[in-house]
Amino acid sequence: MNWKPTSLVAAFALLAVCSAPLPAQSLRGSPASVNRIYNQAVGHGFRFYENASAIRASVSNGTLVRLNGNANYTLSNVSYPYLLPELKTFVERISGQYRSACGEKLVVTSSIRPRTMRLANSVDKSVHPTGMAVDLRKPTNSRCLSWLRTTLSTLEAAGVLDAVEERNPPHFHVAVFPSQYARYIGGRSSTSGAQLVSAPRRSSSGSAAVSSAETYRVRSGDSLWTIARRNNLTVEGLKAANNLRTSRIVAGQVLKIPAR
Repeated sequence: MNWKPTSLVAAFALLAVCSAPLPAQSLRGSPASVNRIYNQAVGHGFRFYENASAIRASVSNGTLVRLNGNANYTLSNVSYPYLLPELKTFVERISGQYRSACGEKLVVTSSIRPRTMRLANSVDKSVHPTGMAVDLRKPTNSRCLSWLRTTLSTLEAAGVLDAVEERNPPHFHVAVFPSQYARYIGGRSSTSGAQLVSAPRRSSSGSAAVSSAETYRVRSGDSLWTIARRNNLTVEGLKAANNLRTSRIVAGQVLKIPAR
């Protein structure tokens, strides 16, 4: 994801948002949770997409990625199946765990939604237009419902997302905080064993280091933003070092990691 702070104010806002502790909620939602999610979007410098053409442009340059569905999750009536890369990683990880625990697919009912497609029951500060939120259908199986509630509550307590259990229609609205989530899953793998985000190796001084002194092989779920952040670089610096005109990268691609 290509993040460009336009001022020192934006930079300090992101620092404050990412470092501040995030209190756990109970999946009920509140005005405070709406504000917290909205402040995360603003602090990260995310764009609120106005229309479909703006979304398509960001898909073309790699800022947004497509949800295709797989053996663990399916999409139902999703008009715009696109999200930020970190959100796709979240969907792939939790759906793999969900199917392993419940024996059925997780169902995604909404992802990014431009402002021109605002629903009647949505709030003014909805973050669906940014691609950092996803709606998951509420399971009818009581065991699966209990698993999903517990898992989302645990992740919410860890400060990596904010989830609300909605009744009309029955679903879970989940807003994921990308920087916190990237730290949380560093070094973890999905239940299928596929490594979605690689963990940085630690040097003797405790600072993050790449697995190779000069190069890094992109893995599924990576984005330029997460790679740059793990190596104390900027997205623009990483793009310049690799002569990249867009933020699009693919699994298996080898990137040069410039000296800090």
